[in-house]
Amino acid sequence: MSRIGKLPVPVPAGVEVKVGPEQIEVKGPKGVLHTPVCDLLEYELKDGHLTITRREETRQSRSQHGLRRTLVANCIEGVTKGFSKALEVIGIGYRVAVKGNMVELAVGFSHPVIIELPEGIKAAVEGQVLTLTGIDKELVGETAARIRRIRKPEPYKGKGIKYVNEIVRRKVGKSGGKK
Repeated sequence: MSRIGKLPVPVPAGVEVKVGPEQIEVKGPKGVLHTPVCDLLEYELKDGHLTITRREETRQSRSQHGLRRTLVANCIEGVTKGFSKALEVIGIGYRVAVKGNMVELAVGFSHPVIIELPEGIKAAVEGQVLTLTGIDKELVGETAARIRRIRKPEPYKGKGIKYVNEIVRRKVGKSGGKK
């Protein structure tokens, strides 16, 4: 049995979970999220816990078991606490600014790069650190990855956009091998 899938998902006070035929709706203090339902699984909500069990032992149902439990747990965590990703802009002359729902990056191109944030994502800048927050884990992660993709950190000087906890493996330059 799936180690992750068999764990019941705790539903904290103030969070309302509705299991429908097509999707699960999770309402909380920060907003509303939806996640699709899998036909191979049964969802049971009682005593403040959501339990997911398999209807049959097939390869497909086993693979969906842990996934669907994690998706529901992420929805519950998102509407209660929210998710955030922090990106760091490193380089001489590299800047980041937030103007409404737009992020403006000056990262060595001839023009500033302007990115429109999707609905539900908020950005804040403190120095050279851009923090993205939202209730949807997938959307926060995808938005952070899209911004990082504009100028990935390069291995020689470390310039570029990187996650705050990311470690960039540095390389020695041309003259580093000579003695």
